[in-house]
Amino acid sequence: MRGKLVVAFFAAMSLSAAAQSSRSSEFTAPESVYYANAYADHYGVPRELVHAVIAQESGWNQRALSGKGAIGLMQLMPDTAIRFSVQNPTSIQDNIGGGVRYLAKLSELFHGDLRMVVAAYYCGEHHILTSGLRYHNAEVIAYVGSVEKRYERELALHHPGNLKGTGQ
Repeated sequence: MRGKLVVAFFAAMSLSAAAQSSRSSEFTAPESVYYANAYADHYGVPRELVHAVIAQESGWNQRALSGKGAIGLMQLMPDTAIRFSVQNPTSIQDNIGGGVRYLAKLSELFHGDLRMVVAAYYCGEHHILTSGLRYHNAEVIAYVGSVEKRYERELALHHPGNLKGTGQ
């Protein structure tokens, strides 16, 4: 009986997330932005990167649920949520806190190389630690490219005077 309830719960969440994302794919709730910025600042992760990852992962939909079991704004996998002490992965605060802690850990592990950080966020650090930038997976490459574009848009939005390549 319990198994059927869990399946029904996740099916309902998935339908709700799909319906919500079809209405507005990048709606940003003030609470979500607040926690994204606060955790980014606290853990030393660029705000623009956190925003780009959230936009890519869930379109700022706190109820997003992937077919692989990733949950919430930052699409945390259950093992990642446990690893980073996320009590409630559907909570805005808990989900963003865990996701940003993971980004901070990856940034430390990959010495701030955002391409590797983003790739590892998507597929897990083991693949990237093993192969580095030689890891060739079409999905990972597309994901990194998409997050990079979002990151650059965020930078342009929040720091319009700093054009790429100007050294400013």
